[in-house]
Amino acid sequence: MAEPSTIARPYAEAVFALADAAGKLAEWSVVLANLSAVAADARVRAAVGDPNLSAAQAAGIIISILAGKLPGDAENLVRVLAENGRLDVLPEIRAQYEALKNEREGVIEAELVSAFEMNPAQLADLVSRVAKKTGRKVKARVSVDKNLIGGVKVVLGDKVIDGTARAQLGALEAALKA
Repeated sequence: MAEPSTIARPYAEAVFALADAAGKLAEWSVVLANLSAVAADARVRAAVGDPNLSAAQAAGIIISILAGKLPGDAENLVRVLAENGRLDVLPEIRAQYEALKNEREGVIEAELVSAFEMNPAQLADLVSRVAKKTGRKVKARVSVDKNLIGGVKVVLGDKVIDGTARAQLGALEAALKA
């Protein structure tokens, strides 16, 4: 069976093209966030996964939950996904759409993990340094992990910049063992 990311890619690209052509990238982000949240709910997954339901009924469940919040194109997307048995990939479609949107807007998502709570000035400084290094606007998600001892770890997609005391101690230990 194909990976969810492989299955989701053509749908994400089609939605992105539609949203981009209409100048509605931000609106579709909200729509896909809503669809993803509904599709990820365990009760909804159980209901739409019922083999006794037709594709139209499965799509109807999701559309009715979001009644009034979905444009016609989004309802059509839900129907197409239901017809193809792909409602379960809505969260992955959203993730890939957001990646395409970020690429278009010159934004990079960064996960900033600090050993301690950062004040607004420290956070702004770190975000501006990451932006300068990447040449892109930074959308940061900040969290605190006391196990890091000190410093900050920056995760940019599959790239990790680990400036934590824990990482430095690990490197020192490895150097001493060599």
